[in-house]
Amino acid sequence: MAEIRAFAEADRTELRALFGYAGDGSPTASLWGHEESEAAIYLHPYLDLDAGAAFVAVADGALVGYLVGCADGSVFPSERARINDAIRKYRLSFRRQPAAFFARSLLDLAWAALRRLPVAGELDDPRWPAHLHINVAPAARGTGAAEGLVRRWLAVLGETGCHLQTLRENTRAVRFFERMGFVQHGPDPLVPGIRYHGARVHQHTMVRTP
Repeated sequence: MAEIRAFAEADRTELRALFGYAGDGSPTASLWGHEESEAAIYLHPYLDLDAGAAFVAVADGALVGYLVGCADGSVFPSERARINDAIRKYRLSFRRQPAAFFARSLLDLAWAALRRLPVAGELDDPRWPAHLHINVAPAARGTGAAEGLVRRWLAVLGETGCHLQTLRENTRAVRFFERMGFVQHGPDPLVPGIRYHGARVHQHTMVRTP
């Protein structure tokens, strides 16, 4: 059984390494094949701006999972802003894999517009101001590490509503969050740019009301 504890600054290097492989096998293992820029969006801001909402799972002395969250998204940089900052900082438009991803995203947006289909976006609803990102190493899946991390986060939130966004195609994650008390909220719009087994994927928003 993994130990769940708060993130400590001494964990940063190991946690950054875990970020690089914890999602292996999932539909969002990598967005555009540039790990450092993805960490700048989905890991470092949570550690730098609100480290009190970061937790790790430890087994046999090693980090096997983590959860980073934000209790109030209205005071946290938006995902779009974080992505734009990463594009500029890492010059992603001039890197082959990211540039191909963004080109595919534009094509997907045009495809969706022609068919009048909704596309993915952030949830901004005061009923569920908190959100989370969680990742567990493949070898630790099914061991209770993910459940322990989520329960620790929910205990911190208390009566605050929480949401998360995964993919409809990530059926394992959807089933897990349903067991943790989250339910689907809204439709499953297209996520531009991402492919899983060669097919387009769809955002799946889930909410939990205490």
